[in-house]
Amino acid sequence: MKKIYKQAMLGLAGFAAFCSVITSCTTTKLESETMVVDGTEIMNSYNNTKELKEKFPVIYPTTIDTKMGKAIENRLLTGFENWNRGFDAWKAWGTILYTDESIYNVHGARLTLAEYQAAMNVTLKKTNILMGDFQNIIICDDWAAIRYATENIVNGVNTPGGVMEFVKFKDYGKELGCRVEEGWGGARGSGFAAMSHFQTPEARENQKKIDEEMIAYVIPETDNLEEKYPVKYPTTDKSKNAKKIRAALLQDFDSWNQGFDVWTENTKDFYTEDAKINYEYKYEVSPAGYVEAQKKAEEKTQLRKLYYDSMLINGEWAAIHFRVVYTDTESGVQTPGDIMQFYHFVEDGDAVRVDMSWSGGR
Repeated sequence: MKKIYKQAMLGLAGFAAFCSVITSCTTTKLESETMVVDGTEIMNSYNNTKELKEKFPVIYPTTIDTKMGKAIENRLLTGFENWNRGFDAWKAWGTILYTDESIYNVHGARLTLAEYQAAMNVTLKKTNILMGDFQNIIICDDWAAIRYATENIVNGVNTPGGVMEFVKFKDYGKELGCRVEEGWGGARGSGFAAMSHFQTPEARENQKKIDEEMIAYVIPETDNLEEKYPVKYPTTDKSKNAKKIRAALLQDFDSWNQGFDVWTENTKDFYTEDAKINYEYKYEVSPAGYVEAQKKAEEKTQLRKLYYDSMLINGEWAAIHFRVVYTDTESGVQTPGDIMQFYHFVEDGDAVRVDMSWSGGR
C-alpha cells in the first residue's frame, strides 16, 4: 500500500502525533460526536473505535480485550483524527487527553504539557517532521507502548527515523474519562539538553538528583533475575508464552552485564539465525552484524543496564523501557540514560526467540 505522509510533531506529548499515521482515507473527516474547545472543533467520543480503526490500521496489531484497554485504544485513535484537523485541534485535544497534573518525559526531560507545547513550537520552526507507518500499539492494563516511523526534514534534507513511546493512563471516572497520567516520548539522547531548557529551575534540579541516583544505583546481588532487575511499573503479561518471553528478556539483560563475551554467546539463543535487528537508524542488521557493531561501540562507551521502567508483553510482542548508565572509556565520565526496545518473538521448540527487534536510545 502506498505510504502517505502528513506533517506532524515528534512525540506529541503522547498521542496527538499518532494521528498523522495515514495509510488510507486521508481526506475523510469523521463527524461523529464532535465538540468545540477554545473555538476549535475536535472529536471526543468512545463510540467510534471501529470506524477509526478502519481509517488508521496498525501494522502489527495485538489483542485488546479489557474495558480499560479499549478506552486507551480509542484515545489513541481519536488523537490521530484530531491531529489531522490541524495544530489548533491537537492543542485543544490536550485539554481532553491530559489533566493539570499530567507529565510527559521528552527525550529524558520531565515536562508539563504546557512546557512540551512550548518546546515543540520552537522545534517546528526549524524542522519539518513527517510521520510514516504506525507499527505497534501494545496495551497491558493501564499502559500503552507505541512505535511509529518519521522523516525529519531540515533545509530540504530528509532523514528517516522512528519514535517509541510508553504511556501510563488513568481512569478518572465518567466525567473526565481515560487520560494520560505520565508518558515517556523517546529515549534520552541528543535532544535532552534542548528539552531541558524548557524546564523550571526546580525541575532541572530534581532531574540532577535523579541522574545522581541512577549513577550510584547498585544492582542487587541475587540469582533471581526478576528481583535483580525489577520492573518499576509492572503490568499483567498477556501471552501464552509470557513466562518464556520474560525469562528470555531477563537473561539477555543479565548476560550483557556479565561481559561482552557472555552476551555474545547468549545472542545465539536470544535471536533466530535470520533475525532482523533495527537500531540507531540502521535497518535489518543480522545478529552477527549487530554483535560486531556493539563491540565497536563498547570500545568507546561502556553500558551498564540497571532496571526496567516498563515491560509490556502481549501476544507475540514485548516492549521494554529500561534505565542504563554510560561510561566514557577514555574520560571515565558517567551519564545516565534509558533505552526503549520492541521485540517480536517466535516459538522455537520449547523456547522463544526474537526474529525482529527495534531499539531506540542514545
